[in-house]
Amino acid sequence: MPLDTITSKPKLKLAIYWGAACGGCCVSVLDTHEKLLDIVAAADPVFWPIAMDIKYKDVEDMPDQSIDLTLFNGAVRNSENKRMAQVLRKKSKILVAYGACAYMGGIPGLANFFTKEEIFRRAYEESESTLNPEKIRPVPEYEVPEGKLEIPVFFNDVLPLNKVVDVDYYIPGCPPQSERLIEVFTAIVTGAALPPKGSVVGALEKTNCDECKRKKTDNKKVKKFYRLWEIQDDKETCFLEQGVICMGPATRGGCGVRCVEGNSPCRGCYGPPAACSDPGAKMMSAIGTMIDADKPEEIDEIIESIVDPAGLFYRFSLPGSILGRKLS
Repeated sequence: MPLDTITSKPKLKLAIYWGAACGGCCVSVLDTHEKLLDIVAAADPVFWPIAMDIKYKDVEDMPDQSIDLTLFNGAVRNSENKRMAQVLRKKSKILVAYGACAYMGGIPGLANFFTKEEIFRRAYEESESTLNPEKIRPVPEYEVPEGKLEIPVFFNDVLPLNKVVDVDYYIPGCPPQSERLIEVFTAIVTGAALPPKGSVVGALEKTNCDECKRKKTDNKKVKKFYRLWEIQDDKETCFLEQGVICMGPATRGGCGVRCVEGNSPCRGCYGPPAACSDPGAKMMSAIGTMIDADKPEEIDEIIESIVDPAGLFYRFSLPGSILGRKLS
């Protein structure tokens, strides 16, 4: 049932919140284009910081379970994000981790390769543009003549949403494709049967490789890995077979393979396929089967040609992976 044919149903109450995020997920809602009018016809936005002037206190005063659907995008980086995750969980009937950051930690989650102390030292003392001889750092509370100033507490770890509150569904992507949002939103509005709680929706069970139209050949062995700018892509052959890391084997389909269609390898933003709990481990396993070498030193040399493997394989998923963070 198209959204624009729903006239008899009462309008839903919709909330959209961003935690540690870039704003791209909020923009993806606007990228529904004319379908946005259908969304507004079916649901009243009651909380959306990027688009509405509404205070946290207003949300806290709402009755519990009064919000039908909340799209929470962004990771949990600080105490403000955590507080709003808890408030919105209490106020929402359906809470969706919307986008890679809420789902797995996303790009902000790469900070888990460092500690809070290392991040603060670099940002406030050591960076090339910093002039801070007194080594002043932000503090959660500071007294001034006008009163007390407060800022959120910066956590040591970046967390995906489900490490903080109970999550009903996950919509992956950086950002999610707007078509997938329309599909999920339509199902909720029309009362269609939803998958079991905890499911990844707006995505496929199979991998991006299953959807990719690039040619696969018999050449599955690689003597060296390249960054994309180091080779002349033929725009036809599988990136991996050309020696370019493509996260397709470890990434859930559903995005329309748009990066690959644009002649760029998959980055992994849709997260692991259904049978995989750790996309980084799965990708390393796939790479291991392609290394064309017998001697240990030759294997090491080929592996060394992969620039920043940790950041590459866990670009969107470190906080939600088996590793979670770099361990001391």
